[in-house]
Amino acid sequence: MKVGIVGTGGMGNVHARQYRNMKGVDIGYFERSPQRAGSFQSRWEGHLCQSIEELIEWADVVDICLPTDLHPEFALKVIDAGKPMFLEKPIATTLEVAESIVAAADRKGIPLMIGQVVRFFPEYSLARQMVLNGAIGKPAAIRMRRGGPTPAGSSKWFMDHKRSCGVLVDLAIHDFDWLRWTFGEIKFLYSRSLGAQTDQGPDYALTTLTFESGAVAHVESTWMDPGGFRTTFDLAGSEGLLEFDSRKTPALKTSTAESTHLDPSIAPHEDPFYLELHGFLTAVKNGTPPPVSGQDGLAALRISLAALESAKTGKVVYL
Repeated sequence: MKVGIVGTGGMGNVHARQYRNMKGVDIGYFERSPQRAGSFQSRWEGHLCQSIEELIEWADVVDICLPTDLHPEFALKVIDAGKPMFLEKPIATTLEVAESIVAAADRKGIPLMIGQVVRFFPEYSLARQMVLNGAIGKPAAIRMRRGGPTPAGSSKWFMDHKRSCGVLVDLAIHDFDWLRWTFGEIKFLYSRSLGAQTDQGPDYALTTLTFESGAVAHVESTWMDPGGFRTTFDLAGSEGLLEFDSRKTPALKTSTAESTHLDPSIAPHEDPFYLELHGFLTAVKNGTPPPVSGQDGLAALRISLAALESAKTGKVVYL
C-alpha cells in the first residue's frame, strides 16, 4: 500500500517512522520546503512528489500532517480525488469548515479517520475498558492533565492562535475526545485560558465539564511547563479510583543539560501511533469503518471550540 504524507514536520516524521515499521507499506511525501524535504528523505527515504496533485495520483491513501489552518485546502483535494484519508486532529479551526470536510468525505464514500491517538495509548485504552466494566462503580469525578513546554512548529504556527486555536483546540482535544468516548456526552462546560484573550503566545487552560450522567471532569492543558511533557488522570467513582501519571510509569529516562526525555518500554508494534495508523490501513484494506470516524473528530472539536468560547466570554457554554 502506498501512503502519501503531506507535511514533513513533527507529526509527519512520527507517522513516517511507524509506516517504516509496517510490512508492505511504501511512503511518498509532498513538502514545499526543500530543507525539510531533504531532512525527511535522509531519515526515511521515500517517493518525493513535486505537487499535491502528483502525490494524490501516486498514493493509495493520503495522510495529512499539516498545521490545522491548512487542512481544508489539502483535505478537500484528497476527497475530490476519492482517496482514503487520515487527517490529523483537529479537523479544522472552525466547526463549519470541519463539517464541510466530513460531509464531503461522506458524499464521496471514502474512508476518513481523524488522529485522536490517545485512544490507542495502553493506559488510556485499559482505563476506559475498566470504567466500562464497572471497576470504579458509577463515575463521579475525573481529573486529567496534559502538556509540557511550548511546541515549536514551522514558523511558530502554534503560537498564532488564529492558526492553531491555542491549547484548548490543539492539545486539550485529546482529553475531550477520550472523556466523551469513555463517559458519554457532555452537557455544559466552563473554561479559563491565558491565550484566549490575546490569540497568541504560550497557553494554559483549565476546563470543568459536566456530563449528561452528572459526572464532572476537570481538565488541565498547558504549553507552559518547562519540566517536560506529562499526562495524568484520576478517575473516581462510587467503588474505586484509577490513577495514572506518565512520569511514574516504567521508562528509560534520559537527562541532559538541554532536556529530559522518557522512552516508554514498548515494542514498535505496540506504539500508539503504530496502532492508530495500522488500524486505519487495515480498515481501508478490509473495507471496514476506521477506528476513529469523522463524526468522532467533529464531536471532539465541538467540545474544544465550546471551551474556547467559554474562555473568551467567561460564560458557561451548553453543548
